[in-house]
Amino acid sequence: MSQDVGTRPEEQPTPTVRTGLLIDGKTVETDDHTAVRDPAAPDRIVGYAAAATQEQARAAVAAADAAFPGWAATPARRRAEIIAQALTLLEDSTAERAALMTRENGKISFESQVEMAVFAGRTRGALDLVDTLDQVRHLDGPPLASRIHRLPMGVVTIIVPFNWPIAILGASLPHALLAGNTAVVKPPPTVPLAMVRTLELFAAGLPAGVLNVVTGSNDAVAPILTDPRVRKIVFTGSTAAGKHIMTAAAQNLAPVTLELGGNDPAIFLDDAQLDDEHIGRLVQGTFLTSGQVCMAVKRVYVHRSRYDELVGKLTTALGSQQVGPGSDPASTMGPLNSAAQRDTVTAMLAEAADAGAEVRELGTLDPGAATSGGHFLRPALVLNPDPGLQIVTEEQFGPALPILPFDDVETVLDHVNNDWSGLCSSVWSGDPARAAALAERLRTGTTWINHANAVVCDDRAPFGGFRQSGIGREMGPDGLLTFTEAHTITVPAG
Repeated sequence: MSQDVGTRPEEQPTPTVRTGLLIDGKTVETDDHTAVRDPAAPDRIVGYAAAATQEQARAAVAAADAAFPGWAATPARRRAEIIAQALTLLEDSTAERAALMTRENGKISFESQVEMAVFAGRTRGALDLVDTLDQVRHLDGPPLASRIHRLPMGVVTIIVPFNWPIAILGASLPHALLAGNTAVVKPPPTVPLAMVRTLELFAAGLPAGVLNVVTGSNDAVAPILTDPRVRKIVFTGSTAAGKHIMTAAAQNLAPVTLELGGNDPAIFLDDAQLDDEHIGRLVQGTFLTSGQVCMAVKRVYVHRSRYDELVGKLTTALGSQQVGPGSDPASTMGPLNSAAQRDTVTAMLAEAADAGAEVRELGTLDPGAATSGGHFLRPALVLNPDPGLQIVTEEQFGPALPILPFDDVETVLDHVNNDWSGLCSSVWSGDPARAAALAERLRTGTTWINHANAVVCDDRAPFGGFRQSGIGREMGPDGLLTFTEAHTITVPAG
């Protein structure tokens, strides 16, 4: 990942934010920093994030390892009380941190505010599961009697992506800590500032070393993956990056939880409801955060008898979208987070157009945004593309939606169940029983009916993917127990 390391203050305006590392309860300054830029105006620097050295990354692991015995020995209910109290330290800064998130991520202000609330909500939800940790299974004899209980694992490394980093962290960090583990968190390189600020406040309520934070290049922070004291790695990001993480984890046989890419299909049956409410759900399910959500709708399969109607109503709905800076209250969509991601989506759209598919770019681009150099794209529909095009086969992670008509739903089902991805899917039908019957046959981690995306993610349920969309599950009792290991105690029973 490219970095602007060691930028001299006289070369750029004074940054509004400068973050350090968090190691053993203390803020640690670094010699070099990385510039964090505003996706809506890339010439504008939002702030600087510390660029760790390998020695500092190892120090973070050492601090977490040293804090582990005391934290693990603390009763689970007491850990829950400490975490709950630490969460209150975030309350007075919610608006400030949300505004910072919009500036470095690009998402609209409302989404940033929701993100802060999601972290708090997921943390409280994790704490409600504390009794799960006390459950002991008994296997009575003779000739043997055993009891199985759960033990924390040790140091957990958590790496999150740029799109909803603090919300995604809420799917794993509180569960890891509640289970008795200590943690080293790596924020995303393009969106580190609000997360560091959040975790500095949160960690102030925890024993020193229980929560540590490092920012920097992949090479510099490599020890948080390869140090033998790391007992588990949690990663959310692309499938390609997940394979790299898994390779690194294999050096020490550290278990992994990987929540990876999803080329999530939405299947509209011939009796699907296409009123304003359901079209609005599809728009939100597809274009939330400018399409940069792992569980967003990435492709639509619609029965041929409803194709024209769906395309027409989506075209009308997207026509009212206002693309502009996330800080502008009039904006309904912000920029993409990076020029590289914008260019990836643009190339997919160009390939589809060159292959003869109709590409409809919709909505309005703010006049100022058009001249800011920001990573803006208007929402686009790609109509009846060849199924082999990248816009269909790959996760575009941007505001572009291919729509493909079908005649036989069994053909669609067979295709999506044997695709590389298996994160999420959705079924749209006016018949609940018919929708449920199809949903049960879809081999994805989550299937929604008549809705999609994070707005209907049930945090009480396990979340994760099939096939190359990941390994393991987060959230709910299943997610909590992945941060523990079963320990069996056996005695002779006469």
